[in-house]
Amino acid sequence: MSLQEDIIAALGVKPAIDAEAEVRKRVDFLKAYIVESGAKGLLIAISGGVDSAVAAGLCKRATDELSAERGRDYLTLGVFQPYGEQEDIGDSYAVAQTLGLITVETNIEDTVDEIALETEYALKAMGQYHHLTHKGKGNIKARTRMVIQYALSFENNLLVVGTDHASEAITGFYTKWGDGAVDIAPLRSLNKRQVRQLASYLGVPAEIIGKEPTAGLWPGQTDEAELGVTYEENSDYLEGKPVRPEAAELLEKFYRETAHKRGAIPGI
Repeated sequence: MSLQEDIIAALGVKPAIDAEAEVRKRVDFLKAYIVESGAKGLLIAISGGVDSAVAAGLCKRATDELSAERGRDYLTLGVFQPYGEQEDIGDSYAVAQTLGLITVETNIEDTVDEIALETEYALKAMGQYHHLTHKGKGNIKARTRMVIQYALSFENNLLVVGTDHASEAITGFYTKWGDGAVDIAPLRSLNKRQVRQLASYLGVPAEIIGKEPTAGLWPGQTDEAELGVTYEENSDYLEGKPVRPEAAELLEKFYRETAHKRGAIPGI
């Protein structure tokens, strides 16, 4: 097998999907896991992008169906987590309103800034006189969000749902022990194109489906600019299609370098 074939097999991506069947399978997966775990529902952070919109749609269907089937209330809690002012937070609220989610907003700015400041004090003690890098502070943002999500989930007996998918997994484009630290990942074997297919089926607004993907970790950040490869090429690669040699080389480089994010913690 080629490396491309190995990666596709490892991430479980299909060359083509039926959106209706994939939604049904993933809703059933969420329902079974909720029941098995004894949880009272799911918690999903709503970023305003297509990934979280699709995950939230699956979550709400799962908890609504369980409530009807089992005669007790199951909850999907939507969480907004801006850092200060978030330009597109209206998209987050629009998704939640469309789905009928119960929501809370937790602004992470003060907490992140305090952690960053304490880290800079520590760097200064080591003789390093500089502010944190964009990526360093971005990782604090991602991990702070998860601390709050898990605090809320603990108090309400909810499972934290991730939005990572195969197009992020191949590049390792998520924060280890940040947005990659979740209880359940219903989008894992889909590429970005397929996530958008599910979004269309679920009725996610077109402006969100076509929105430029960003992790929102610093102003002006976009996924494709940071990675140097488009999600179209990424999705083509994961569907077994030919892509530019430069794109394939970059994706395979990312995959090798970020293996530690996908594997178990090494020990001896």
